[in-house]
Amino acid sequence: MEKQDLLRVYRSMKTIREFEERLHLEIQTGEIAGFTHLYSGQEASAVGVCDALSKDDYIVSTHRGHGHCIAKGCDVKGMMLEIYGRAGGLCKGKGGSMHIADFDVGMMGANAIVGGGPPLAVGAAIAAGIDGNGNVAVAFGGDGSSNQGTVFEAMNLAVVLKAPALFVFENNGYGEHTGDEYAVGAESIQARSAAFGMLSLAADGNDFFDVYEKTAQALEHARAGRGPVSLELQTQRYFGHFEGDPQKYRAAGEVEKARQEDDCLLRFRARVTGDGSLTEAELDAVDAEVLALIDEAVAEARQAPAPTPDDVLTDVYVSY
Repeated sequence: MEKQDLLRVYRSMKTIREFEERLHLEIQTGEIAGFTHLYSGQEASAVGVCDALSKDDYIVSTHRGHGHCIAKGCDVKGMMLEIYGRAGGLCKGKGGSMHIADFDVGMMGANAIVGGGPPLAVGAAIAAGIDGNGNVAVAFGGDGSSNQGTVFEAMNLAVVLKAPALFVFENNGYGEHTGDEYAVGAESIQARSAAFGMLSLAADGNDFFDVYEKTAQALEHARAGRGPVSLELQTQRYFGHFEGDPQKYRAAGEVEKARQEDDCLLRFRARVTGDGSLTEAELDAVDAEVLALIDEAVAEARQAPAPTPDDVLTDVYVSY
C-alpha cells in the first residue's frame, strides 16, 4: 500500500475507536436513548474487509454496527446525529444505534435481529449476479449469529445459486454472555462453513493486513462467479455486549491484557513505523484530526433538533 492508503486505513480505524470510546462516556449522561453495542477492539476486522470493497459493493451489519458503518464510508456526523435521535441523522433520527443505514455508500443497514443480515446480503448478491456488474454483498455477523438457522439457510442458498456473497464472522469470543467454545458445536466456524460447500478462510481479526489479504482472496473468488466465501476473524471487544453489561463472565484482567498486548491500532502503528512507511508524527496528526471530528460531531448532535410528531408516519413504507 502507498502512504496515502495506509493513512486512510489508520484514520478509519482510529475514527471507529474514538467514536466508540466517546459514546461510552456520552451514554452515561442519559442523553442517548436505547441500547448501544460498542465495537471498540474490532476495528481491524471492519476496515480490513471494507477497505478491500468498492463503493458499489453492499454490506449488511449487526447490532454492533458502528464500525462497519464508518469503515464503509458513512458520514460520522450523520451517524452521531442518528444515535442522538436527531432529525438530521442518516435515518432522520428514527433508527438509532442499531439501525443505521446509508444506501449511497452501500451500507444496507445494521440489524438488531441476530442472524438477520445474511438473508438480506444474499438477496443483494443474487441481484448483483443477475445484473452481472461484478459486485458482491457482505454479511457481517458474530460467533453467536453463526448458530442461527437464518444464517444456515442463507449460506446454503448462496452456494446453490453461486451468489457473490461474503459471510464474515467476527468471533470475539462471546455470543452475548456465552463463550464460543461452549456455544459453537463445530471445530470452528470456518470448518462448519466449509461443510456447506463454500471456500472458507480464517484470519487474525486484530491484524488489518491479514484481514485485508484474506478478503481480497475471497473477493477474487466471488467476483469470478465461483460462489460465496466464508471468513472467520478472531478478535475481541473491549466493552460489554451492551452498554451497562457488567461482564461478570469475563476473566479478571482479560480486557486489560487484550488492550495492552493485542490492540489492532497499536499493532498497525508498530508495523508501519517499524518498516518506515509512516512516522509517529504523521499518525499523531491523524489522531488529533479524528478527536476534533468526534468533538464536533457530539457538539452538533447535542444542539440539533429532534424529529417532530409530524414526521412519525413518513418513511414508513416504500412507494414503488
